[in-house]
Amino acid sequence: MGGGFRVLHLVRPFLSFLPEVQSADRKVPFREKVIYTVISLFIFLVCSQLPLYGIHSTTGADPFYWMRVILASNRGTVMELGITPIVTSGLVMQLLAGSKIIEVDNNVREDRALLNGAQKLLGILIAIGEAVAYVLSGMYGSVGQLGVGNAILIIIQLCFAGIIVICLDELLQKGYGLGSGISLFIATNICENIIWKAFSPTTINSGRGAEFEGAVIALFHLLITRTDKVRALREAFYRQNLPNVTNLLATVLIFLIVIYFQGFRVVLPVRSKNARGQQGSYPIKLFYTSNMPIILQSALVSNLYFISQLLYRRYSGNFLVNLLGKWKESEYSGGQFVPVGGLAYYITAPSSLADMAANPFHALFYLVFMLSACALFSKTWIEVSGSSAKDVAKQLKEQQMVMPGHRESNLQKELNATFPQLLLLEACALVH
Repeated sequence: MGGGFRVLHLVRPFLSFLPEVQSADRKVPFREKVIYTVISLFIFLVCSQLPLYGIHSTTGADPFYWMRVILASNRGTVMELGITPIVTSGLVMQLLAGSKIIEVDNNVREDRALLNGAQKLLGILIAIGEAVAYVLSGMYGSVGQLGVGNAILIIIQLCFAGIIVICLDELLQKGYGLGSGISLFIATNICENIIWKAFSPTTINSGRGAEFEGAVIALFHLLITRTDKVRALREAFYRQNLPNVTNLLATVLIFLIVIYFQGFRVVLPVRSKNARGQQGSYPIKLFYTSNMPIILQSALVSNLYFISQLLYRRYSGNFLVNLLGKWKESEYSGGQFVPVGGLAYYITAPSSLADMAANPFHALFYLVFMLSACALFSKTWIEVSGSSAKDVAKQLKEQQMVMPGHRESNLQKELNATFPQLLLLEACALVH
């Protein structure tokens, strides 16, 4: 890169003030990686259960309810922001670098350090901005009710939790842990929800009397208390508005299928132009873009839900607002609103197999929407993140590698024939 001024140079004065995890200077043993990963996830889970000090109230409908799972956040706790700051800053910096708005040479160590610092600084600024917005919007009560001292304390707690997430993610990515921190935090949050919905001892009055929220506990409770065992089994497997055994088994099945397909890849044979007889392979994973398409799709849908709810509460009689979505307060989810009509309803997954059978058009529309959205986001992401067929062909060319039986000029053409098929298969695999 040239020696002139670049946008990334603006980050230099802040690097010494930013928290940083030093890269591992040795190969970290697998056992130590497991320990670091478990400790990181334990800290994350503790923060997810630690209530915010000084809040006035968190009762009522949660406007960010639909974002919680994918953003690994928990309402009313210090992990209220979840991974939002780090994901948002990462996406912004990746888009800026991929679209060449900022110049980054990944082969230059300083550029990598500046990009990482810029992403970290932006993540902290986003955490501060979101914390201030949460407090001023009245999510925990009005500022007058909270008091200035408590309001500032809440902002500090949220910002500090955001910095903890950034540091934990960096710790795992710099060779001390297993996998990406973001993916692990999302997976941990999802697993926590699955376990809670399977074994929750909380009782809910569903109109048929008090029932346990946990699907497994409800199954044994119904079998013990009901004289008609067949009816008890049917209710445990197919009950509405509460977690049931069918949904739990479907989740386990999807989990096993994803693990199975995780190992699928297309292997392209390559050989060196310079060293005769030296051959190798270039593997392309089925989940080429990892979980990024589903994160982007979930963020899009969650924001649409948020906007639709706000508009419907104020302009419920407007035709265009109803076209975007109709909402109804659910009596089984603590005052949470659920979509019952409009676009918001049709892009929501059917709640059960019975719902799919009763409204097949809804199920078909949801399937087509998910396939199209994930395929589109996959294609867009590989273009802006420097992972497209053109970028891969350029990397292989720089390494003096070619595909046997193909001319060097046809390498990108061959990759272009492979990538769309992978993206479509990935989109199909991500739909659940």
